[in-house]
Amino acid sequence: MSVRGLVVVLCWSLGCYVGPSGVGNETDAEGSSGGQGSGSGNETNATNTTNTTNPATTNPGTDGGPTSDSQGSTDGSSGDGAADSGESSGGEMSGCESGPLAAPIPGCAPSPPPSTGDIHQDCVDRINQFRWECQCLPPLARWNAAEDCTDQQSANDQNGGGPHGNFGACGENAQNTCPNWGSENQIISGCLQAMWDEGPGEPFSAHGHYINMSSTTYTRVACGFSSSGSGVWSNQNFSP
Repeated sequence: MSVRGLVVVLCWSLGCYVGPSGVGNETDAEGSSGGQGSGSGNETNATNTTNTTNPATTNPGTDGGPTSDSQGSTDGSSGDGAADSGESSGGEMSGCESGPLAAPIPGCAPSPPPSTGDIHQDCVDRINQFRWECQCLPPLARWNAAEDCTDQQSANDQNGGGPHGNFGACGENAQNTCPNWGSENQIISGCLQAMWDEGPGEPFSAHGHYINMSSTTYTRVACGFSSSGSGVWSNQNFSP
């Protein structure tokens, strides 16, 4: 995995501030004003949306809570996200009988589910794995109809547009970005983990990836991928 300089981009309705922030693999997030946990101080660089771009580099800890192999659902459908071995007699995974947890399980870092052979599905499954195993949140549907657009959007961002350079082009309300990681598998195992590890809190610029991933406002997600000599770029677009 390559080591890169990071930038924090704080974008208000007029203009952006860009400054250095450590080293590591980059992740970038944009969230809508309706996203869970976003506040009045959120940054914006798109009309009627609040966004931020910020780095996340860590991948600590092991899963200390309920476990299952969560699976993403297809567009317009829902999935239970729990494997038989982790379910209670009531159909919920053990530890999730009372519904979503108020906060994620500290240090929750489950191993990625086995690959389906479809990187778009693997991405949705991984997001849903964090939602379910780490916080007992219901799964997001796979937003199939937006995948081709999100692939193209990722390519446009990678080829000169920059993080969130084409935000909103696919009808999304929030977006996380893994820019130029070493491989698709590193995005699934590392980038998405780093995003979740931000956890809840304020400001949105420091927690936006987790807020987008864990939001109960959004019901579906489309993952897009683009590869070039610079690496693999992935946008994850969220929508109600």
